[in-house]
Amino acid sequence: MKKLFNNLPFRLLLGVVIGILAGQVANLPVMHVIVTAKFILGQIITFCVPLIIIGFIAPSITKLGNNASKILGVAILCAYSSSVLAALFSMGAGYTLIPHLSIVSEVDGLKELPELVFKLEIPQIMPVMSALVLSVLLGLAATWTKAKTTIKLLDEFQRIVLLIVSKVLIPILPFFIAVTFCALSYEGTITKQLPVFLKVILIVMAGHYIWLALLYLIGGIYSGKNPWKVLKNYGPAYLTAVGTMSSAATLAIALRCAKKSEPELRDDMVDFGIPLFANIHLCGSVLTEVFFVMVVSKILYGELPSVGSMVLFCILLGVFAIGAPGVPGGTVMASLGLIISVLGFDETGTALILTIFALQDSFGTACNVTGDGALTMILTGFAEKHKIEQQKIEIDL
Repeated sequence: MKKLFNNLPFRLLLGVVIGILAGQVANLPVMHVIVTAKFILGQIITFCVPLIIIGFIAPSITKLGNNASKILGVAILCAYSSSVLAALFSMGAGYTLIPHLSIVSEVDGLKELPELVFKLEIPQIMPVMSALVLSVLLGLAATWTKAKTTIKLLDEFQRIVLLIVSKVLIPILPFFIAVTFCALSYEGTITKQLPVFLKVILIVMAGHYIWLALLYLIGGIYSGKNPWKVLKNYGPAYLTAVGTMSSAATLAIALRCAKKSEPELRDDMVDFGIPLFANIHLCGSVLTEVFFVMVVSKILYGELPSVGSMVLFCILLGVFAIGAPGVPGGTVMASLGLIISVLGFDETGTALILTIFALQDSFGTACNVTGDGALTMILTGFAEKHKIEQQKIEIDL
């Protein structure tokens, strides 16, 4: 039994089940405590995200030496290509399937969550995007100038961050997932809103799995590795992403899952690729958003957007996805301007897209996180094909 409770996927699943059941029976005083706990745990997790990004990406770039710029370019190209192609795939599915769906737009109202008992804010030392840019510039500059002291300092910082991940973040994640699902269950998202759009959500989830299968197939063919040996380790990361709805919050678990996939994924490529892709590779969220904007257009305006508008939307959405924050609803928030300007949505349309995107955001995030493993496999293949020497990092997550 002790071994079972030490198993991370079991603890995450237990958190989901306990959270949903507790949300159905919890009264107002209990929910005050739950909402406050959810806020505080979320603050701790988000505070650590910039530290993880700097602690992994910057030292990894220094270890790649003169090949750093080349691998960074390949990583960004892979992430953008995956996001745009996922969007176009979703668009094709939308034009094919949506005309044959009957969707109800009326949804019962939700319960309102109570106020926080107290608000303990823990601001990040810098925004996630700033951390990403800083870590890339710091890593590249340290490599170009051969700054040995800085490189050693970054290595030490990486070890500190790894301890924070293993001793703080991973232990609190099951509790964060439990209180998140408790809140969703209490307000009625799971019991009232989810069934209304279930048909659409199931179609989008099928799209996620098809896209992941394609990504891993391409990654396996290009790298000459067995994609199943990577994919089979991603269960805990998938569950954490479903529970947190945040690529950034799942980063610690994703690193642990990817490191179990050696030799299919090289350790140095994992340390570099996984934190980078967590912020710039949002294929699942993009796929979800494209299908949902087409559904909302059909519900509210009686027709699907024109093909030209949708193609432009998909291409620009790929760019916006790279800059979107890895937080719940980050992709749709970053692209609201596109939804309004390119597709012509009014306030009602944007409100409905935000609502139904929130219902499915957890599975889109899980697709993003799991897809990062396939892109890291491509990076591993690229490094081996170009005879980029592997840097050994003796760290156990």
